[in-house]
Amino acid sequence: MRAEGKDMNTQPTFVAAMIQMRSGLLPEPNFEQGSRLIREAAAQGADFVQTPEVSNIMQADRAALFEHLRAEDDDRSLSGYRDLARELKIHLNVGSLALRLTKEKAVNRSFLIGPSGDILARYDKIHMFDIDLDGGESYRESANYQPGETAAIADLPWGRLGMTICYDVRFPALYRALAEAGASFLTVPAAFTRKTGEAHWHTLLRARAIENGCFVFAAAQAGMHENNRETFGHSLIVDPWGTVLADAGGAEPGIVLATIDPGKVLAVRKAVPSLQHGRRFSLADHKPASDHLHLVRGSA
Repeated sequence: MRAEGKDMNTQPTFVAAMIQMRSGLLPEPNFEQGSRLIREAAAQGADFVQTPEVSNIMQADRAALFEHLRAEDDDRSLSGYRDLARELKIHLNVGSLALRLTKEKAVNRSFLIGPSGDILARYDKIHMFDIDLDGGESYRESANYQPGETAAIADLPWGRLGMTICYDVRFPALYRALAEAGASFLTVPAAFTRKTGEAHWHTLLRARAIENGCFVFAAAQAGMHENNRETFGHSLIVDPWGTVLADAGGAEPGIVLATIDPGKVLAVRKAVPSLQHGRRFSLADHKPASDHLHLVRGSA
């Protein structure tokens, strides 16, 4: 850990880096792209590095996708990233890898890897992106991927990390549960479409940061991919007040870095203690009294 605190009562700061990629059809060149950018980030002082969703492959054709998928124990990208984290002595969040689960289903799995190269946590994407957009764009993530069922939180040297992936960002209850479990940092590695990204990306990420008093780390895919999908980019680091500390822009692969002060989480939650003020409630559904209304109309 390179970053140091000022005194025993100050949480140490650290440098976070978001890797913006343009993943293609084959895992090997994607790993070369990712590892090169991770090395650049580490050379600039990054302690924590995140890659985007599906860092290993962006493939729309089901047969071609499954031809190149491997189980976790056999995946060369994962083993390579573990070696890289060990070599560079960094915490590496591989935003997600597409991995074979069965002959018929894959998983979209995020990994937190420690400086020892050990896997500290795994998270399988819970919410599947099944949507039809204007202009003919259509996505059926559930056709290939098995959704996860368990949220994940893990310890970093600087605080607790809650792990999510892309479309999860539209489901705020997941983030509130992670924050209530002690998360100071939330991950949202993504491959957002350009259309939805232009409309919602910055707003959603800032909202998740503000409502939970957390830093949000969101490395993204960017540009026109070999499978003809266009992603929005704009890898972001957002602080607990909702301030964007770093934005990679929308077109090209690259890296962005920011110094993270975990003390900001405590300060913001003290100023706006909404995590302490949440209350359970019931819902009263006041449906129209249709019979009564009929009688009233009939008597007129």
